[in-house]
Amino acid sequence: MGETYEAAGVSIGAGEAAVDAIKADVRSTFRPEVIGDIGGFGGLFRFDPKKYKDPILVSSTDGVGTKALVARSVGKFDSIGVDLVAMCVDDLVCQGAEPLFFLDYISVGHLDPTHIKQLVAGVADGCRQAGCALIGGEMAEHPGSMEPGEFDLVGFAVGVVERERMLTGQLVKPGDVLIGLPSPGIRSNGYSLARRLMFDIAGRTVSDPAWDDPHAPTVGDELLIPSVIYAPAIRSLLDSVEVHAVAHITGGGMPGNLNRVLGSHCDAEVDPGSWEWPRIFTEMQQIGSVSTDEMRKVFNLGIGMVAVVPAKVAHKAIDVLRTSGHRARSIGTVVSGHGVVHFTA
Repeated sequence: MGETYEAAGVSIGAGEAAVDAIKADVRSTFRPEVIGDIGGFGGLFRFDPKKYKDPILVSSTDGVGTKALVARSVGKFDSIGVDLVAMCVDDLVCQGAEPLFFLDYISVGHLDPTHIKQLVAGVADGCRQAGCALIGGEMAEHPGSMEPGEFDLVGFAVGVVERERMLTGQLVKPGDVLIGLPSPGIRSNGYSLARRLMFDIAGRTVSDPAWDDPHAPTVGDELLIPSVIYAPAIRSLLDSVEVHAVAHITGGGMPGNLNRVLGSHCDAEVDPGSWEWPRIFTEMQQIGSVSTDEMRKVFNLGIGMVAVVPAKVAHKAIDVLRTSGHRARSIGTVVSGHGVVHFTA
């Protein structure tokens, strides 16, 4: 008998079984605009331009970074897909866009249908939360370049916004209020440093307590808290009050993300005393004697999204966001400047 694809490490049968395993999760995300079913060569989405005067399509792509390594260590894969969706759709909404559809790409060293189903179930959960359809994707088995158990997860999102309602940051002006939306965990950013601090320096395992407290979660549970998906709340905010800008606080922290919406004529003055860091950040800072400036440059420190609104609507904006389930709060103001984020303490 001659050589086969399976002998080279790729199982066509496992791929077919994986597709069958994820069909229900994928279909659970479908919106009325979705045409066809899973299994086509491309995802089909009937966009209705009559709903818009001048529609602008907005796209975003991202991954989950080395948070995937934590998921692998714990053996828990059913929530990391939520992180993937959050990283993409919460970028779209920063430009005012409604997320429409999503595609994922999963590469593995060895294709296990059960593993794939858990990953896609998380992606589907994230899509349902965001209100977008999971209309396509790809799974690839890469023996030789990836070991069995290794995987990478990447996503792509497309949204739409009316041109006249697109957020560009041009409306931001001195006197505007910064409203922060809390993030209970690390989301999907800074995990290379987090893993070094918790595992290499502190010598902890994923099953150890995350900090010295009898009620503390395990390191694994704390590091795998799924990302909050802010897109629906921000969309509600945009429909309720005047919003000048929205910034997704990801890699680079507040100094590297909030500055992107300030333009060249404004600075942001952030009051770090207006919210409390989640315990995991304090623990990591102490483990590695990490400077506060470095922490601010790497992590979101408990604020996953910032909305910039006129002062006159700040209270209403906070009420809208709290009604959407987020304990929003004022965390600072916009002042004249040159596009820099300052902390008042």
